[in-house]
Amino acid sequence: MRSFFSNLAASLRRDQRGATAVEYGIMVSLIGVVIIVAVGLLGGTLKETFSSVQCSVKGGTYTAAVAPATDGSCSK
Repeated sequence: MRSFFSNLAASLRRDQRGATAVEYGIMVSLIGVVIIVAVGLLGGTLKETFSSVQCSVKGGTYTAAVAPATDGSCSK
């Protein structure tokens, strides 16, 4: 009986699949944090860029906002 548990413990120590899964989980969570921070920092710039593209598709001219509280405008 003792040799059974001894062999089982030895095989569990050699098995590295669980450690690899944990490492991949940590990497995925860190990548998620980097994406969240990047979107948070670039959010305003992205909004202006998409507004400009939307205005161009409609055939107008995009005028950027002067004050941070106001949105830009699209004029034809």
